[in-house]
Amino acid sequence: MKKDHEEIVNEARHRGPNLGGVGVVYAVLFLGSLAATAILTKGDRIISPFISADLVQAFFTGNGDAGRVAALLQFGAAVPLGIFAATVVSRLQFLGVNVAGVFISLFGGFAASLFSAISAVLQWSLALPGVASQTDITHVLHLLTFATGGVGFVVTFGLFLAGVSLVAWFTRILPRWLVVLGLVIAAIAQVSSLSLIFIPASYLLPVVRFVGLIWMIATGLLLPRSRAEAQKKRLRNVAA
Repeated sequence: MKKDHEEIVNEARHRGPNLGGVGVVYAVLFLGSLAATAILTKGDRIISPFISADLVQAFFTGNGDAGRVAALLQFGAAVPLGIFAATVVSRLQFLGVNVAGVFISLFGGFAASLFSAISAVLQWSLALPGVASQTDITHVLHLLTFATGGVGFVVTFGLFLAGVSLVAWFTRILPRWLVVLGLVIAAIAQVSSLSLIFIPASYLLPVVRFVGLIWMIATGLLLPRSRAEAQKKRLRNVAA
């Protein structure tokens, strides 16, 4: 009887959103915001937050619609990111993992989602009629948009990746290549914080953004949904 009970527990599947699907939704919304900006502005994009205030003002004055559409999509992307983080943590706990890395992941994922939403709201305010006509306010809001959606998002997103990857490293529930990828991205994310004082480090931010999409979708598809599945993957990953 006890053995039957253990088998039932091990075969039970975690109830929650499809992680692969949630990761894809996040990727579509985020990439959609970039595509919308490129299309609506006809390629007239701001590459760096450190350009002159006059150029920032000219961009948002002439591309208000693009700014608002991009802000809407980026704000929308913050929601599936938070759902993804919450579901990953819930699933890890369901699999019996109860270590600090799980809660580091929860903090990092929620903080990244919050920073992303704040950045989107700031961009929306920049794109409102009349706001961009005030040079000083425009410049400050643009820098805050970068600080929250750039460094703020990337560093906390890196913590999320680091927490999940470290847990997966010791439990062997994800392929080693995916774990290593997550740890490398997490390390790059932390180094990118130097962009606050060393501008060239800002080129690391999009690396984390785009490669992180691959990690999210792959993790969503490969993370076990039951203890029995986790055990099978653990044995397979140990042998690999």
